[in-house]
Amino acid sequence: MTLPEMSEQSGRPLECSGGRTAAQVFEDVVSNIEQVIRGNAHSVRLAVTCFVAAGHLLIEDVPGVGKTSLGRALAASVDCTDRRIQFTSDLLPSDVTGVSIFDRRTSTFEFRPGPIFANIVLGDEINRTPPKTQSALLEAMEERQVTVDGNTYELPSPFMVVATQNPHEHDGTYPLPVSQLDRFLMRIHLGYPDPADEMGLLLTHGSEELLREVKPVATPDDITTMMLAARHVHCSSSLQRYLVDLANASRVHPAISLGMSPRATLALQRAARAWALLHGRDFVLPDDVKALASSVIGHRIELRSSRSSSREQIATVVEDLLGKVSVIGTARPGA
Repeated sequence: MTLPEMSEQSGRPLECSGGRTAAQVFEDVVSNIEQVIRGNAHSVRLAVTCFVAAGHLLIEDVPGVGKTSLGRALAASVDCTDRRIQFTSDLLPSDVTGVSIFDRRTSTFEFRPGPIFANIVLGDEINRTPPKTQSALLEAMEERQVTVDGNTYELPSPFMVVATQNPHEHDGTYPLPVSQLDRFLMRIHLGYPDPADEMGLLLTHGSEELLREVKPVATPDDITTMMLAARHVHCSSSLQRYLVDLANASRVHPAISLGMSPRATLALQRAARAWALLHGRDFVLPDDVKALASSVIGHRIELRSSRSSSREQIATVVEDLLGKVSVIGTARPGA
């Protein structure tokens, strides 16, 4: 389905495979992933929204809470190609992008694609590899292409990087540079499950067996159709002003040394449009922006005190921003 066709259909119910709407496909994928990831419904919904918003996802948390399982379950829920890259301290950029090898029979160089050539690429423990290898992802994530030996190769569509990382204070980790973090549309965390959900985990046969039972419930065409439709979700001028006011407020906030960039403002609008579409609407609400703000801009701002730049501290500052900025033309509660 082409972009003009999507434009002509805007305002009418969107149909994916099986005659389903975008919201129905969304719920099917979420339910599929929740067979493996229990007790993290909001994080699962954010992950699927990130995919539909044509973004990349960073999952940051302590070992053993299901970061890799979430990425694998998302890949298994969509009938598309997926590859996994285990980032280590000795991984080379060519191990990610691919390499040109000389063929003696033809006296030419033949390009052999690396694992980055897949619809969903799971980068496990991305901050355990040096910055040189991390930078190999920059062009792929931003431009959906890689350049090797002067030749440019297009990546498949849809394309998404799901990266996991341990908290920076863990031994053997390299903090991601700001330019790399900015390529991720969202950063989420899973946290520990509550006792009831953890009991449910013990009653199953283990996450590996559960993952093998996950079957695709969406196609690449479904995702591409939803991506194109999300671009046409209406975002009013008052909401766009709200986004700009949030960005400006972050740049003068006393606790923030590096505020939102224009790229962050665009990212928040893109994510909010996808969130609205997947909840059955063709327009964005202020609550869509608020639901996504911490995940979309939390990793794009820096606090003045590096010691207080924990996830919890950043979330508190983002909540403070949301509380201080109101939507133009919309009365605040209690006003």
